[in-house]
Amino acid sequence: MVVVGGGPAGSSCAGALRRQGLDVLVLDRARFPRHKVCAGWITPGIVEALALDLPDYGRGRTLQPILGFRTAVIGGRREVETAYARPVSYGILRAEFDAYLLRRSGARVQEGTALGSLARDGGDWVINGELRTPMLVGAGGHFCPVARWLGARGTEDVVVAAQEVEFRMDAGQRAACRVRPEVPELFFCADLKGYGWCFRKGDVLNVGFGRADAEDFPRQARAFAGWLVARGRVPADLPSRWLGHAYLLHDARRPRLVDDGVLLAGDAAGLAYAQSGEGIRPAVESGLMAAETIAAAAGDYRRARLERYRAELLRRFGRGGRASVPLPHGWIAAAGRALLGTRWFTRRVVVEDWFLHARVPAMAAPEGAALARRPA
Repeated sequence: MVVVGGGPAGSSCAGALRRQGLDVLVLDRARFPRHKVCAGWITPGIVEALALDLPDYGRGRTLQPILGFRTAVIGGRREVETAYARPVSYGILRAEFDAYLLRRSGARVQEGTALGSLARDGGDWVINGELRTPMLVGAGGHFCPVARWLGARGTEDVVVAAQEVEFRMDAGQRAACRVRPEVPELFFCADLKGYGWCFRKGDVLNVGFGRADAEDFPRQARAFAGWLVARGRVPADLPSRWLGHAYLLHDARRPRLVDDGVLLAGDAAGLAYAQSGEGIRPAVESGLMAAETIAAAAGDYRRARLERYRAELLRRFGRGGRASVPLPHGWIAAAGRALLGTRWFTRRVVVEDWFLHARVPAMAAPEGAALARRPA
C-alpha cells in the first residue's frame, strides 16, 4: 500500500502497518530531512503514543525540556508565567524529528516524487500512471493531493495562515535573546483570533505568528516581530525571510475522509486543535488509528470496512463544526483578554487544556513500537 506524505501522520501510519507485516511505500515530494514550518514541540502524549526513547532520540538531536510557558496579550503589559517541576513538553527541530520517524518506520520511501496524477482502476489506485495499490493513505498535509482528489475541503473550512522563522543564532544574537530555552513564550492577539510565539531551543530560535483570519496577515506578522524586538525579547536582526504555510482547524465537518481504498490522516484530514493550532499529536494519533483500521480490514478496503476510522476520529477528536455562540465576538474577546491575565485560567485552560491537552489520555503505543527504533 502507499502512504502519500512522510510527516508525522504518514510515518506513524507506515510504521504501524509495517509492524503488522504489510508492505508499505511512503511517497513524498520532499527529500528528508526537510524543514517544516512549526514551533516544534512534542507533548508527553506524543512520546507515549510513539513509544519514543527520549535518551536515544536526544543523541545528536535537539531535545529541549520545557518547564513552563510565559503568556500575554500582544500589546499588553501583564505577563503570566506558568511553571512546572518536571518537563511538560520537549522542543524539537521538525527537520530532525520528521526524518527520525520516517526512517524508524521501516517502510520503503520514495523521496523527491510528487503525486502528479491519481486514478481509480477497478479495485486499485494508479499513481502517476504506473504505481498501483489497493489502499492509499493521504497524509500530505493541508495541500495533500489525495485530499484534493477526494474533495475533502469545504467552502467554510477554518484555514489558519502562519509564518515563522527558525535560525541558529550567533554569539551576538544569543546574548540579545531574552527568551529562556525551558520557557517558550506565547502572545495572543487582542481579538483572540491568533497568537505568536518565541521558542528557543539551545542556539536555535523559532519565532512565528498565526491567525484564523488571514485579512492583513503579512502586516500583522511584521508588527508582531517588531513588537518583540521593541520589547527586547528577541535579537533586532531577525532574518527577514519568513516561511509560511496553512492548515485546517478541526472546526468544520469534513465531507469525505474515507472512500473505497483511501482515507486521510493528519493535516490532510483537518485535525489541528482549534485552540492552539497544534497538529503533531492529532497527526500521530490519526496515523495510528488509520493503520489499525487498515489492518483490521484484512485486505477488504471497501468504504464500508474503512468507515470505522471516521468513527474513531469522532471519538478521539469530537465531531468538529462550529457551535453557534449568541454573544458578540467582541464580548468574548474582552472576557478572554481579562482571563489571560489570571494565573488559574492561564494554567488550567490555556496551557494545560489548549496547548498540552494534559487531561486527554494518551493513546497506547502499538505493540512492538518500542522495538522498531531505527537510527535516522
